[in-house]
Amino acid sequence: MAVTITEVVLRDGLQDEPVVVPVADRIAIARALVAAGVRDIEAGSFVNPKRVPQMAGAEQLFPLLPNPGTVRYSALALNARGVARAVAAGVEDITVVASASQGHSRANAGRDVDAAVHDVSLAVTANPSVNFAAGIATAFVCPFDGAIDPAALLGVVRRFVDMGITRIGLADTLGTATPEQVAHSLRVVREALPAVEPSLHLHNAHGQALDTVDAALELGVTRFDSAAGGYGGCPFAPGAHGNIATEDLVAHLHSRGEPTGIDEGALAEAVATVRTALAHAEPV
Repeated sequence: MAVTITEVVLRDGLQDEPVVVPVADRIAIARALVAAGVRDIEAGSFVNPKRVPQMAGAEQLFPLLPNPGTVRYSALALNARGVARAVAAGVEDITVVASASQGHSRANAGRDVDAAVHDVSLAVTANPSVNFAAGIATAFVCPFDGAIDPAALLGVVRRFVDMGITRIGLADTLGTATPEQVAHSLRVVREALPAVEPSLHLHNAHGQALDTVDAALELGVTRFDSAAGGYGGCPFAPGAHGNIATEDLVAHLHSRGEPTGIDEGALAEAVATVRTALAHAEPV
């Protein structure tokens, strides 16, 4: 099967670091990733720079990203205001995000789940020319509310489907969900809503993310997020760990005979570019 990796180091990877990487260095990271064969990059988020200063400069970043005709660049937005900023910056692929849990929704979006979903629904309706995907944070475990009932997750997925969004990413924001837990929730979603194209956004607290990838592949999931160098985390989810490392995911998939189109040697150079940029960045 063809597996698609969405590289999220420029968004999730940088947002939890105690430094702000300049736009020029973010462009250099993007170039290195593209040179490695990465063709799907979540390049930033349009969020309040006072709350997440690491994502400031998104308006300047997106028009300068390399190879826009051959690489899919997406942006993340938590609300209608963020969507409007992304559209104004010329972004064509936007991931709107809500949480599966009330506790994380209040910490991350400043409102409960229903209000957060309603807000992004207005933006989706107002921008029919945008390619929208959805992301659901704390899809399996929440730092405030504990384990997430699959029925609650399904309810949020259904709200996005009602907006016309069927490409939906499920995030193990803390990285503590077991492969069995993730697989069970995936089955619940796919059985109820077979038109949904799920992807997984895995953090890696206990070194079990690759086992979760294997379980998801067996269920037909072919889209995964990862971050070069294993960087990342959510500033509003205490205890969140770094993302599954792209280099580990690519090596694992290649060992299974799954093609990714990504060159492991060039990817190692991209990881070095990320580390250099972080080492020279100014503190927040």
